[in-house]
Amino acid sequence: MSSELAAKECVPCKGGVPPLEGEALSALQEQLGGDWRVVDEHHLEKEYRFSDFRTALDFTNRVGEMAEEQGHHPDIYLAWGKVKVTVWTHKIDGLTESDFVFAAKSDQAL
Repeated sequence: MSSELAAKECVPCKGGVPPLEGEALSALQEQLGGDWRVVDEHHLEKEYRFSDFRTALDFTNRVGEMAEEQGHHPDIYLAWGKVKVTVWTHKIDGLTESDFVFAAKSDQAL
């Protein structure tokens, strides 16, 4: 299911739209799967595990390049053997469908 989300493009939010809540978030989270968590109906978060620092760094760089291409900028925490990606739409301080699209694309960057 997440491949359907990953096939979409992130659409920049210009503000003025309400963040997703409740059932809308649940439906998108179900489509996304892959251990992504919706935290406080505000942001998405996932921790990826790797066998070493280099592999984690390479993944971080792929996600960073994709973020630039998509115009969507997550918080990325890099440590030895792990990368935590946190996604939300800053202009509305909450979640939009594009956040779920970006999360699905992040999974494909593995």
